[in-house]
Amino acid sequence: MSTNEPVGSKALAERHNLNVSPATIRNDMAVLEEQGYIAQPHTSAGRVPTDKGYRLFVDRLSQVKPLSSAERRAIETFLVGAVDLDDVVTRTVRLLAQLTRQVAVVQYPTLTRSTVRHVELVPLSERRVMLVLITNTGRVEQRVIELHEVADDARIAHLRAVLNACLDGCGLSSVPELVADLPERVPAEDRPMAATILSVLLETLVERHDEKIVFAGAANLAGADFSSGLRDVLEALEEQVVLMRLLGETSPDTPAALTVRIGSENPYSGLRGTSIVATGYGSGDRQLARLGVLGPTRMDYPVTMGAVRAVARYVSQILAAS
Repeated sequence: MSTNEPVGSKALAERHNLNVSPATIRNDMAVLEEQGYIAQPHTSAGRVPTDKGYRLFVDRLSQVKPLSSAERRAIETFLVGAVDLDDVVTRTVRLLAQLTRQVAVVQYPTLTRSTVRHVELVPLSERRVMLVLITNTGRVEQRVIELHEVADDARIAHLRAVLNACLDGCGLSSVPELVADLPERVPAEDRPMAATILSVLLETLVERHDEKIVFAGAANLAGADFSSGLRDVLEALEEQVVLMRLLGETSPDTPAALTVRIGSENPYSGLRGTSIVATGYGSGDRQLARLGVLGPTRMDYPVTMGAVRAVARYVSQILAAS
């Protein structure tokens, strides 16, 4: 698996203490080849696992390889130092790429899956105010709003209190419905100002609706042997839509589960020579997005699965505590 070279019966007999002859191994390999678990890439060459063979191996894994205490401490220290959501995502994708020596892919939590933690209104001048929307995932959206009238600090403070009383803890997808009658809750003279601020708030949610994917470690693919070609893999990585679908399709029913999609199980032709290991992460019991790694089908599955699971767990803890 580490070299991607075909392996013959003699090499297996010499390398592993199987206590059987090369002839016996050849017979067993012939049966496995007939059943589709291994294949002979070239005449008179050894055998390599097929996608079906890798699937059997992954399904039979009794456990993933646990990380060492030093690795766990390093992960926690590296991720805990993040200052905001962007920093968490950047650190996570770099860390996964380093741990697995594969391409790491991290999906940003979408605003539609987040909840409002706090809305802040910061007066900048008599007719300018900054709207700050903070979500439970640590995401911060800021907008400077030009008002049509002078608004003193007391009026701004009252509107801030009304906004937080209305929106605190609610899902962002529910915000438009909840703020529909909010201007009626403020004095008549403040309603034009409230309408302007709410309009900008709703525009912010619409503009950031699309999901975003970040990846790192493409250089790790340089030494891999892809049947479909490295160029096809790199082109697929540049397509945000493809990456979003790959992460989303790994586990449609149980987003928190660790899932593995191997080779031909991948519906995208440019990535038929790759495997994807992914899982969900989130805040508390709420799964917000997914992360994982992509690499050749001959990847070290126990190590990769262990790293993906551990990093997702630490990211979830950070988001829950933030």
